[in-house]
Amino acid sequence: MWWALAINVALLVATVIGGVVTGSLALFADAGHLLSDVGAVAIGLIAAKLAGMAPTPARTFGYQRSEILGALVNGVVLLAISVLIVAGAITRFSDPPDVEGAGVLVIGVVGLVGNAVATWVLAAGERQDINLEGVLRHSAADALSSLGVVVAGVVLLATGWNPIDPIVSLVIAALIAAGSWRLLKEPLDVLMEGAPAGIDVDQVGNAMAQEADVVEVHDLHIWSVTSGFPALAAHLVVRPGTDRDIARARVERMLGERFQIRHTTLQLVESVDRDQLISPADLEISARSARAPKHHN
Repeated sequence: MWWALAINVALLVATVIGGVVTGSLALFADAGHLLSDVGAVAIGLIAAKLAGMAPTPARTFGYQRSEILGALVNGVVLLAISVLIVAGAITRFSDPPDVEGAGVLVIGVVGLVGNAVATWVLAAGERQDINLEGVLRHSAADALSSLGVVVAGVVLLATGWNPIDPIVSLVIAALIAAGSWRLLKEPLDVLMEGAPAGIDVDQVGNAMAQEADVVEVHDLHIWSVTSGFPALAAHLVVRPGTDRDIARARVERMLGERFQIRHTTLQLVESVDRDQLISPADLEISARSARAPKHHN
């Protein structure tokens, strides 16, 4: 991400200068996306640093979800930028200004090469990390944006048709909005403690219930602490006389091997007659009795 940050800062400076010189909205749109990239990489680096901090008594999971928050911020920023680009492009359709095609083409080629290199560097990282994936999607969308700028430059040089500039800007905005979808959906799923992608909760519950000596599975919850860190909690009813430690170890091993879920909290109880269970009403009576004054002989 440090390499990607350096490349994007250099491209941002070049693209802003190119936009001022040529008057191209497509270049300014590309510059806006590059600015979001610089912010995205900075957020990603900060989030990665926080995520690596040791847990504390107050934060027992540390700051691992900072990566999720970083990805969510990047998604929101991408969506906002796409809206601004669309607004600017619409105003240009009625009176498209003259745009310098040669300058647009040169800056577009430079941006395309730079973004392709940055994307290639980022793609070598851990793709399950949604924080890194967010930065990578920024960079990939930038490469496509630069390709659009190159197309606009070629058309302007060949035909002088100025409406191509806002048209390419709209295409860039659509690419940016599309890239923001996963960065909005997945962090929200994690923050709302939804089941991790690719894990069928019913399938997991049935697999647990099929383990030896397990009679019933209930209060099953599966969620993600952060990307690549699924967690599970459940209550298991086992047959009377079952060695609970062995049963728990058997279920935990199955969850790790079959579903890659290794952070589990399993509460095991033996099956009992429901009529023998203490009801809330019984607890209320017991509480009243405990508060009553005691008399001694």
